[in-house]
Parts: sequence; C-alpha cells; structure tokens
Amino acid sequence: MSTSELAVSYAALILADEDIDVTADKLQTLIKAAKLDDVEPIWTTLFAKALEGKNVKDMLLNVGSGGGAAAAAPSGGAAGSGGAADAPAAKEEEKKEEEKEESDEDMGFGLFD
Repeated sequence: MSTSELAVSYAALILADEDIDVTADKLQTLIKAAKLDDVEPIWTTLFAKALEGKNVKDMLLNVGSGGGAAAAAPSGGAAGSGGAADAPAAKEEEKKEEEKEESDEDMGFGLFD
C-alpha cells in the first residue's frame, strides 16, 4: 500500500471516528494539515465515493462476519407425497458431503506436514 493510500485511509478513519461525513474535500483538508503534499486528489475522490453513505465504524466492526447465503430448501414435488420419506434421504446426502470433506485429510495434506 502506498503512502498516498495510507494517508487517505487514516484520514477517513479520523473523520469516521469524529462522526463526520467522509468527503473528498475533508479528506484533502486532513492530508494537507498533516503536511503530506504528495497525495494526488484522485485518491481522496476514490475513497470518498467508496465510503459514500456507508458507516465506516460498522464496516470495521463487521470485518470477519461475512457469511454466505443459506442454501435454498428443496422444493416439494407433489403435495402430500410423503415428506417424511425425504428426510432420511437428506440426512444421507449430508453424510456423503461430510465424508467428502474429510477425505482431504487422507491425501497427506496437513497444516504441520
């Protein structure tokens, strides 16, 4: 990461910490106050557009909480076709998937090999 990117990132964090909207002008003002003259205005514009309408504090607090979407439930074929009979089949499929995941360990690839 270049000095320009770091300077704009820190300026955006300062503005977010003070609950001030992140704009290109405010980022540029903070960077000038820090006496960093080599930061091109394109960086402040990019960061301001990227963070426009977003809460930076929430983004920082939720960095590792990105989860995938839940799998869609299988749609039932005919109504009343014996939904209880489908349950064991679903469990068998889950067991097969788990077995496939565990098969990677048999290949000799380990964290501490």
